[in-house]
Amino acid sequence: MKKFISFGLLLLAVGIQDIGAQQLLCLDSCRAMALRNNKQMTVSQLKQEVAANLRKSARTKYLPHVSAIGSYQYTSEEVSLLNNEQKATLSNLGTNLAGNLGGLTTGVNNFMGQMGTMLAQLGVPAASIQQMAGNLQQNMQQGITNAAGMLDTEGQKIVDAFRTDTRNIFAGSILVTQPVFMGGGIVALNKLADLNEEFASNSASARRQAVVYATDQAYWQVVSLKHKQRLAESYLALIKKFDGDVQKMIAEGVATKSDGLSVSVKVNEAEMTLQRVNDGLVLSKMLLCQMIGLPMNDQITLADEDTKDLAVVTLQPQLDVDRAIENRPELKMLGNTVDMTKQATNILKAANLPQVALMGGYAVSNPNVLNGFEKKFGGFWNVGLLVRVPLWNWGDVAYKVRASKGATAIAHLELADAREKIELQVNQNTFKVDEANRRLTLAQTGIEKAEENLRTANLGFSEGVISPSVVMEAQTAWLQAQSQLIDAQIAVKLSHVELQKALGSLE
Repeated sequence: MKKFISFGLLLLAVGIQDIGAQQLLCLDSCRAMALRNNKQMTVSQLKQEVAANLRKSARTKYLPHVSAIGSYQYTSEEVSLLNNEQKATLSNLGTNLAGNLGGLTTGVNNFMGQMGTMLAQLGVPAASIQQMAGNLQQNMQQGITNAAGMLDTEGQKIVDAFRTDTRNIFAGSILVTQPVFMGGGIVALNKLADLNEEFASNSASARRQAVVYATDQAYWQVVSLKHKQRLAESYLALIKKFDGDVQKMIAEGVATKSDGLSVSVKVNEAEMTLQRVNDGLVLSKMLLCQMIGLPMNDQITLADEDTKDLAVVTLQPQLDVDRAIENRPELKMLGNTVDMTKQATNILKAANLPQVALMGGYAVSNPNVLNGFEKKFGGFWNVGLLVRVPLWNWGDVAYKVRASKGATAIAHLELADAREKIELQVNQNTFKVDEANRRLTLAQTGIEKAEENLRTANLGFSEGVISPSVVMEAQTAWLQAQSQLIDAQIAVKLSHVELQKALGSLE
């Protein structure tokens, strides 16, 4: 049981030690973490996705588009193809015809009277003649009445057949539209979409370089302060040891209290310098943690913190303005802007050109008129050609084209101005690299002199031939030389980064 308890305590101790361990980060890992954490990089990636989808959308303008349309309409009155007089005439067609046949009945009666006279002369009984005439008249009247009723019925059927019943109208259609010639607008739109996607990619590259540049600055700032922290600690230990030696000499009567007070002041200054460096280091690490996405209170260690020498490699840069003009994403973005304004002008010009499109589809309606007016759905296919020719728009398109050409001219001027500034920037950063190299050479020479001066001063002080003030001056000179060396090394590192950014090759 004791073995298990001991093993558990051991695991707990190891876990606590791992929690308190610092993270070791190199420059490349800091760059990668900063790129993942930066919100603007995420925005740039989303903008690239938006631009890609817009490009895909523009490609669909070449293809036929299919749409479905449905509608329902209720009207208070129905459409009537016959007026009220025509409806009344058709509805009473037989009645009106029977009235017109009244003369015919009279003629028949007169004819039957003549026939009765003739039959009577031939010896036919009068009763038979009257019965025959009555039957004929009755049959004829009945036939006219029946014919009138049938004609009235058929006339009403005609009236009913012409009734549209359009108070409730249902309609629908499937429409296919295929652009044939849109004045070059679709071609310009697709080129504009391609340029927009390229612009988003260049914008992401510019943002990436900006993030890498800021990360490098923060990284080397922490490294610089860490080296200065060790330098301040060494100087404080050195000045404290010297203070102890002076106090012993004061006790022996070899040095004065004034010398002791001067050294004590230097000790206080060294402690304050160390405190300022410590505070600056903490704040710089907090900034770096924020940039790379770590909690600001995390304990991190940089790979270049504890190296005694930063292993600075001095390079002799070649002035290469053409390379910068070719690689800088800012210039590419301005070039994209120029081309985009040109394509926008082409889109506007297309509005003044004829536009041709093929159209086809299938339409249905209820009621339909394909077989008279039927209260059911009926449909038909249709194919056609649509031509649109702008005739007059009061110069609206011309004004827009002029405005777009003005935007193109502005973009050209901004591009030329940016090229001049980048050329100046490349020259300045090339000079800065040379300057940083010379500064490093001088700092390295100064270190040798300062160390020799300090060694000579300490030797003279130990032999009693040099005063404490001279030793403190040598120590101060040594501190300044060491600090200048650190600054020179960091300056060389940053000057290389700035030159890479100016050339557009910072990755």
